[in-house]
Amino acid sequence: MSWNEKRDATKDQLRRLNKAIPDAAKAFSGLGKAVKEGGVLDFKTKEFVALGIAVGLRCEACIVLHMEALIRAGATRDEVGDVLAMSIQMGGGPAMMYAAKAMECFDELSAD
Repeated sequence: MSWNEKRDATKDQLRRLNKAIPDAAKAFSGLGKAVKEGGVLDFKTKEFVALGIAVGLRCEACIVLHMEALIRAGATRDEVGDVLAMSIQMGGGPAMMYAAKAMECFDELSAD
């Protein structure tokens, strides 16, 4: 499955889940909005943190959604590479494998 297909499938899954548990989904969405709009770090920096965590936790769905947000926020391939390098340093071999997936995701999604 391509990263574009994975992104679309993930969004479809989340839409179905949100319909099944609307109150919880609304609360989670509110938390996300508060975290992304508040504080001292800018949106792009917060998305870089989220990407690093996604790689460390080996969550492909998280990788694709945060990568899409980073591309929209103007992240460069070099910036993404720095974050992935830090993720590898913190997470070892498994993080290296998911960092490779994340870079592939950046390349595919940014080519659109």
